[in-house]
Amino acid sequence: MDLSVIVPVYNEEESLEPLVRELRSALDPLGRSYEFILVDDGSTDGSYACLSRLHKTEPRMKVLRFKRNFGQTAAVAAGLAYAQGKIIVAMDGDGQNDPKDIPALLAKLEEGFDLVSGWRSPRQDPFWSRQFPSLIANRFISWMTQVKLHDHGCTLKVIRSEVAKELKLYGEMHRFIPAIAYERGAKIAEIKVHHRPR
Repeated sequence: MDLSVIVPVYNEEESLEPLVRELRSALDPLGRSYEFILVDDGSTDGSYACLSRLHKTEPRMKVLRFKRNFGQTAAVAAGLAYAQGKIIVAMDGDGQNDPKDIPALLAKLEEGFDLVSGWRSPRQDPFWSRQFPSLIANRFISWMTQVKLHDHGCTLKVIRSEVAKELKLYGEMHRFIPAIAYERGAKIAEIKVHHRPR
């Protein structure tokens, strides 16, 4: 298996069918084998029913379900436990990440990196409630970890499996995946990716 795409899902019923369609469109032309692992993080809407329906028509899709909401880090960790791909792709399930960016992330990875993280630019979130706090957090995390990224909070990233499987994720550690990987000797890069409004 070449690629495993891990998508945490929480109350994203309306986004799921378009997301799976866009993932197919982005990945099929690459000519690589792939799987989708969608992790329902205790959704209270119709997300799980939608995932179950999509699973019947998409054999490359795995669906994991939490009985309650454990958070994005737990969902990513669960996806990693089931992933079989040589390369892991992580992304959000709300439609803000664009699957069309995956080929560019993979191309950068092939330049000799172990992890390539997305930089949402321009960011399509409210400035004062989302972008400004994120700017402060990114500067603090970069200073604290010495991993100089513009966007530590971007879920969209590609990681070599041998690096991803060594990550010990808990709490809210999904935001620190590049920093944790860097501490273990991984080569990190960042490229601009699209960011769509909710």
